[in-house]
Formats: sequence, structure tokens, C-alpha cells
Amino acid sequence: MPIPLPPRTPTPPPDETDDSEARPSMLQRHSLNIIGQRRGHKYKHSSVSHQIFLEPPRRAPLALPNSLPIPTLAECRASMTTDQKVRFYWSVCHMFVAGYTAWNGGHSAAIQALSHLIFYDGLGALLCVLVEVFSNFEVWGRSSLLTAVLAIASTLVSAVGLKNHARIAKAMRFGGMKKLPSVLSNPSHFLTLSCSATLLLLPLVSLHTYQPVDKALSLSIALAMLFLGVHLAMNVGSMLLMSYPSKELPSVITDIASDPLVFSVDQAKFWQAHYGLGIANLKLRVDSGDEALVKLRERIASLVRNRLSGGYGSGGQRWEVSVQFEVDAGHGHSHNHSSHVAHFHSH
Repeated sequence: MPIPLPPRTPTPPPDETDDSEARPSMLQRHSLNIIGQRRGHKYKHSSVSHQIFLEPPRRAPLALPNSLPIPTLAECRASMTTDQKVRFYWSVCHMFVAGYTAWNGGHSAAIQALSHLIFYDGLGALLCVLVEVFSNFEVWGRSSLLTAVLAIASTLVSAVGLKNHARIAKAMRFGGMKKLPSVLSNPSHFLTLSCSATLLLLPLVSLHTYQPVDKALSLSIALAMLFLGVHLAMNVGSMLLMSYPSKELPSVITDIASDPLVFSVDQAKFWQAHYGLGIANLKLRVDSGDEALVKLRERIASLVRNRLSGGYGSGGQRWEVSVQFEVDAGHGHSHNHSSHVAHFHSH
């Protein structure tokens, strides 16, 4: 016997009112999508647009230096550690001790020399502390064009305005630098100005070239300072040893001995008292009268001035010449004719 099926549930007829209301809303949404859509957006990533619309390549950021603030005195004092504060105040006390020693030294040269040693020791300790304090800030480790400009300005003021190291420059002047202007003829000023001018040109080179050029420049400065230091030490040593190292001395003595009135040069002593004064002591054996000896003395003084100090107007050092004449005993009489000291300046 077949199983009876349940009756079907009749399907309700479609609602015509809902369908009519849904269609306008769908049209509105479609129209809004068309309005909000950009024209050509779907063609941006196509193969044709890649050949027509090319995006510009990305540029690397410019390598510009950072502008770091310079610390004030209050910031430096706040950044000091306990060890730095102790060393700073002790170096200041060290310098006060040097001043007290010099004030109460009286006329003792040894105590005055001791006060100078204490002062330089305290000054060196103070500079070391200041360097450590400035190292607490990043700006201390960065380079700046301002430092090179300040170096050039201070050197020009010291050389042109104040005439500092003028006497030392006379003793350290080299033959190849005599034709340069007065400022550049000083080796120390020439080194400072040339290095500062080179530092102003370093920012113009590329980053790959900057490092080797910077190292080569620092090495050249160190070698130049070493060379000038050795030259200065030799000049100071010649003063302490009471000598005058010069290649012109043998020729000067030969020219003096070749004078017709001079039989022989018994003694010739040349030394440099300080950077601005040279002393020459000569003992000659001659055979002539007093009038001829006066002219001979003037010739010898002129010879020493022209050969050792560069002549009149060269800016060389001043020479003090002392000549002692001894008449030859083979000509009937023997006596010492001690001449006066001839002073002259080389302007």
C-alpha cells in the first residue's frame, strides 16, 4: 500500500511591490559607483600605461651636515661629572698656587722659574679637563667651517695687527719663503693659513674622496709641525750652546782674512743671544795705523751685516760686533789696540 505524501505548501506569489522598490535602489548604487570611480584608474596598471606614464625615480636624500647647538656655560656645568668637577677646581687652585709663588718669590730667579713650571702644569691640567667636558656634547666631535674661518681670522690678527712671533720668524725663515709676503714668510703662520684654507675646500669634494683627503691633510700637518719643531729646537739649542749654525760663517771668515790689512784671524766667535740679536767677537792680527783700522772695522761690520742678516732693509736680526786688533810683532812693535764696539741695526 503506497505511503501517502504530505500535501505541498503553496508557494506565495512574488511581491511585485518589493521588486519595484528594490530596482531603484540598485540603480542608485550603481550610479554612485560610476560617479565615485576615477576615469583611467583601471588603465593605470596596464602594459600600455607603463610605457606612457612612467613614475620618476626616487632620489637619495642630500648629505647635509647636522646643525648642532653649541653648549652654554650652564649646560657645560650641568654635564660635568664628579671627577671632572674635582679635577677642574684642583687645576684652578694649582694656578693660584703658581701665582702665589710668583708673587712671594721676591728677586729669586729660581723661585720665579718654579712658579712658571707650576703655572704651565696647572694650565695643562685645566685644558685637559675642558676638553673632557666639551666631549660630553656631540657638537665637539663634529667638524664645522666656522673653526677654519676663526683660525684664519685669529692668525691674521696675530700676524698683521699684533706682530706676534716676528722675531721667531726671522730665525725660522727658510730661503724659499723669503719672497713671499710678510705674513706667509713666517712658517707657523703659513702652515695655519694654508691648512685652514684647505679645510674650507674639503666640503666641495665627494663623500668617497673626503676620508682619504682628510687623513692625508692631517698627516701632512703632523709632519710639518714635526719639521718646524726640530728646526725651532735647533735654534734654541744653538742659543744655549752659544753658537750660530750658518753656512755663511766659513765664507765670512775667509773674506775677513783676505783683507790686505789682515795678516791672520786669531779668533772668531759668532753666536745668537736671542731671536733678535747676534754677537760676533773677532781677534785679528794686522799691521796698520789707527786711521786704517777704523775703516777696516767698518768694513768688517758691514760684511757681517750683509752676509749674516741679509743686508739693509731685509728685516734680519741685529748684530753686535766687537773687533780686537793686534799689531804684528814682526814689524817692530807689538801692542793691543782694543777697538770700540760697533753697533748696527738691520732694518
